[in-house]
Amino acid sequence: MVALPWFEALAIAWLKTASQKAVAQQLALSWDEIHGIMERAAQPGLQRRQAEPILHLGVDEKAFRKGHSYLTLVNDLHRSRVLYVAEGREQNSLDGFRSTLSEKQKAGIEAVAIDMWDPYVDSVGEHLAEANQKIVFDKFHIAKHLGEAVDRVRRKEHKALKAEGDERLTGTKYDWLRNPVTMDREHKREFAQLRQSQLKTARAWALKETGMALFDYIYEKPARKHFHWWYNWAVRSRLEPLKQVAGMLKRRFENIISYLRHHITNATSESLNAKIQWVKYTARGFRNKQNFINAIYFHCGDLKLAP
Repeated sequence: MVALPWFEALAIAWLKTASQKAVAQQLALSWDEIHGIMERAAQPGLQRRQAEPILHLGVDEKAFRKGHSYLTLVNDLHRSRVLYVAEGREQNSLDGFRSTLSEKQKAGIEAVAIDMWDPYVDSVGEHLAEANQKIVFDKFHIAKHLGEAVDRVRRKEHKALKAEGDERLTGTKYDWLRNPVTMDREHKREFAQLRQSQLKTARAWALKETGMALFDYIYEKPARKHFHWWYNWAVRSRLEPLKQVAGMLKRRFENIISYLRHHITNATSESLNAKIQWVKYTARGFRNKQNFINAIYFHCGDLKLAP
């Protein structure tokens, strides 16, 4: 099928808001033809991009299939768009992004939000000037580590309590991860009784909440003092999961406290990830990675797509 420009323009406009399946059915197109239209729109769109300043980047990963098949994504945190997608999540997956930037763009990057995945850290460290001052470990990723540590304490304690006929922790898994402000009055009162108890899980929860208070500071000096106090509390807590996370955070601390200088997180990347998940779901999955990559650029790249 040789698509006319007006027909491709119609398909592109429709694909922006509808599922690939719906557009294919309405326009009597095959999956290959739909993917061809998206590729012919996305690739020139990438080439037409202007070399605009990029102040803050977010580096994230996205699963292609269940298991260990991933894509690496680099996002513009201010414009909420995907700049670069590569297969895998190794260092060389991210290394390729450097070649897409001008020297002026590279010099203008002020900070990069990433998780604590070493291949990404190594890539940024090698390709970005003064990287140690610019890497910011995402605070929501840190919250996830602390939340998982609390849940490990809860699971172990629940098992021991249940063996004694104590059901206090039954059904409370998500209570320890939620913000109490979002609970209704009765639920909040019940949870308050739990967290004010002598339970190990309550102590773990207090450590999590106090640890995350680091990000409420404005100045580095009191923030460092807070972390030092919190770390000593954590390692003396006799709660092994919290001790492990505390050790990890201490080793990574300089690129955690850098949040106070740059105030960036990967929340924008998570929002883009949700949109990418919608694209994947409405397409009923993708047979190959390149089609998926083109679809990500098409829907999340903020490109000029007109044929």
